[in-house]
Amino acid sequence: MKQVCWLFWLCCLSLGIHAQSMRERICLDEAWQFALGNASSPASDFGCGTEYFNYLTKAASIHNEGPYALKFDASSWETVDLPHDWVVDLPYAAEASHSHGYKTIGYKYPETSVGWYRKTISIPASDFGKHLYLQFDGIFRDARIWVNGFFLGEEPSGYVTQVYDITDYLNYGGENLVVVRVDASLEEGWFYEGAGIYRHVWLNKTAPVHVAPFGTFVSSDLSASLDEAKVSVQTTVVNDGIKEGTYRLNHLLKTADGRVIASVGNEEQPLQAKAQSVSTIQFTVDTPELWDVDRPYLYQLVTEVYQGVNLVDSYTTPFGIRQAVFDADKGFILNGKPLKLKGVNMHQDHAGVGVAIPDALQEYRLKQLKKFGCNAYRASHNPMTPEMLDACDREGILVIAENRLMGVNPYQLGVLGRMIERDRNHPSIILWSVGNEEWGIEWNEKGERIAASMREYCHRLDSTRLMTVASSSGPTVLVPADVAGYNYILQHKVDEDRMKYPERCAVGTEETSGCGTRNIYFNEVEKGWMASLNRIPNGSDSLLNCIERGWKFYDERPWLGGLFYWTGFDYRGEPNPLKFPATGSQFGILDYCGFPKDEAYYLKAWWTDEPVLHILPHWNLKGHEGDSIDVWVYSNCEEVELLVNGKNLGKQPMPKNGHLAWKAIYQPGKVKAVGYRNGRRCMTQEIETTGEGQQIRVTVDRLEIRADKKDVAVACVEILDKKGRVVPTACESLNLEVAGPVRILGVGNGNPAFQEKERPEEAEARIFSVDTFNGLAQVLLQSTGEAGEAILTVRSGNLKEGQVTIQLKP
Repeated sequence: MKQVCWLFWLCCLSLGIHAQSMRERICLDEAWQFALGNASSPASDFGCGTEYFNYLTKAASIHNEGPYALKFDASSWETVDLPHDWVVDLPYAAEASHSHGYKTIGYKYPETSVGWYRKTISIPASDFGKHLYLQFDGIFRDARIWVNGFFLGEEPSGYVTQVYDITDYLNYGGENLVVVRVDASLEEGWFYEGAGIYRHVWLNKTAPVHVAPFGTFVSSDLSASLDEAKVSVQTTVVNDGIKEGTYRLNHLLKTADGRVIASVGNEEQPLQAKAQSVSTIQFTVDTPELWDVDRPYLYQLVTEVYQGVNLVDSYTTPFGIRQAVFDADKGFILNGKPLKLKGVNMHQDHAGVGVAIPDALQEYRLKQLKKFGCNAYRASHNPMTPEMLDACDREGILVIAENRLMGVNPYQLGVLGRMIERDRNHPSIILWSVGNEEWGIEWNEKGERIAASMREYCHRLDSTRLMTVASSSGPTVLVPADVAGYNYILQHKVDEDRMKYPERCAVGTEETSGCGTRNIYFNEVEKGWMASLNRIPNGSDSLLNCIERGWKFYDERPWLGGLFYWTGFDYRGEPNPLKFPATGSQFGILDYCGFPKDEAYYLKAWWTDEPVLHILPHWNLKGHEGDSIDVWVYSNCEEVELLVNGKNLGKQPMPKNGHLAWKAIYQPGKVKAVGYRNGRRCMTQEIETTGEGQQIRVTVDRLEIRADKKDVAVACVEILDKKGRVVPTACESLNLEVAGPVRILGVGNGNPAFQEKERPEEAEARIFSVDTFNGLAQVLLQSTGEAGEAILTVRSGNLKEGQVTIQLKP
């Protein structure tokens, strides 16, 4: 009996150790103190570095008085939640950086280019003996980190995940201070990059012996018949304790609904203190569920670490089983079937929030692109936010994951390596891109050597994927690339390369969309607006519709894997070919809020099976009465007939991957298109000259969101005339008001010359304003953490107000 009780007590003790030692991942996004520093004056930068014993001189010196010192008074600093981009709140100036959208950030503005963040966290006494580390998923840029006055390190790049061991610096059973200094004086890219801790921050707790951060690599090899998968699991286990120990691994393969369908482990093995061990285990999955663009099935691998009978760590890795192949003759092949990549390039900013995009908004942006047939995403030109990759996995979007800067020194390869090791379990990723348009090395042997070295580095870290380089026009970086990346067919001799290198695989990493300002059909450069370049001859071949030129080229060549248009969404910065007052690029197929431009319907016509019949321009062309207008139709009907103000302009056959055009004299009225298939009318579309705005309509992407202080609903505001038609030229001032457990996170309208305030100053803002641009505006509503009903009311002058209600669920 005593022996039974003794065994029962040991079992309980074991369970207690298990409960204390299991992994925790805690989000630290809430309630940071924030203040601007100064990039040019250490004295004005809260005295950072002016102490006799500064943070590089002594460890946590008691003489330090800067923001990293425990005794520093930050009571006057404002409170912010992460993700946070302080540039959103800065004004515009004509002399500011063109690349960064004329925001007052950078070397000309030292007083707004440095930001400080402080946060106090409680660490219970029960955590003593565990291993604790901080994880910053993205800080733009040049970040320095302290904990309790101890300098942890710094990271120049604004795009890589940083991990810092803080175990030995903590006050167990007390308060602990985390401090971050951010310096965005130097631009890392030539596009809007924001500034601040713009991605999530995590506190991770593990047992001393644990799976290393991003320490699993799950890959699969499918049989020719695709009915069997050999899954390989490489696991890095680290002993961060101060004593040698032993461990063994057990891996559980779970289906999407949580059922365990396989279990495999290894034998106990020793692991020295402060050392790591890498092991590989393989198992077979019969008739696997495949990850595909139409059915993105995700498995979960649970990696368990045991010490004796005690389970001390459990690490979950989502992954997908799929076969992604690039072929020199067949292009891209997914799970044995050729698939054309219908992709877009994307930067990482959005109206109202800058680069600090909430997770729900990341997913919203992907779904907007999918509506028009997009199946691929190139992260131009930097490693992606982890949650965006998660969304690509769930949505079935194929990804080219891109490195920021080419080079072979330890720092540059280290940044590339951190991207690959963090992201290589994502089934959505099909290519590693090591760089983009490096003009200085594209035409000399240095480029060939650098690209070759980076290729081998990629292969060593991930032998399951190929690498690419996106070339502006130079040939040398493409020679060693596994897959050639062509930026713009007018800049490359693609067909000639095919003759020279018949074994080369290739994709169009960039191709021009030719877009302009949404609903603008006549240039108004002084306002920062331009008509679509697709409507005028351009390029060496003087073709109309360059978006069409690109898709035709890649679709007609089965050996090319597909293309990625520049860009999916508009983005702030780089407003070429315009200058201030334009503040953002206009080459997005969707505008800065994700509202579609005409060209989105060209892609929908040829990238989807949905029937499409889209007429452009709209018919509110005041001031152009009597002018000859080119009326276009984007459609996938076999024939289209056009009637303008009752006059039949004739029926035309639709060329494959093309568009149709008629000449018409503009007068207010109606334009009607009739689509035919097999000689029969299959659909009609009408546009009319609308009346003045009379009412407001408000809709949301979701009527129910989580009450977690993070989830976001995206509201669309439309100005309608008395017949309920959207007024495509309406620019109305709106007053916004919310009631219930939401706040106005930010606003936008897609105007590429937008220079108004984008978000309220108060964290719990209830009232704000925004103008519609050409009939539309967008409001981002974020949960405040409570369940209940929330209402957005929108008013404007004498217009009938609009309202929408959403539910917030626990």
